[in-house]
Amino acid sequence: MSIIWTIIIGFIAGVIAKFIMPGDNEPSGFILTTILGIVGAFVATYLGQSPGWYRPGEGAGLVGAVVGAIIVLLIYGFVAGRSRRAI
Repeated sequence: MSIIWTIIIGFIAGVIAKFIMPGDNEPSGFILTTILGIVGAFVATYLGQSPGWYRPGEGAGLVGAVVGAIIVLLIYGFVAGRSRRAI
């Protein structure tokens, strides 16, 4: 059941992050939006555990997942922008 909630929260976080930061070169579609949110949740959990905001084994909530997804979108935008210019 935990995996299903992670997917649901990841999808919601990915949709909110893409709504906050729209762009042309960002991933689109249900699967990529869900993956974006899930990766964002993992990023937020890792970044939150390092300064002690989250205990070990405790995951980031929806707000943390959205912030993590925005960070992932920023990194993706920089990497995708540089690869297009190099071609």
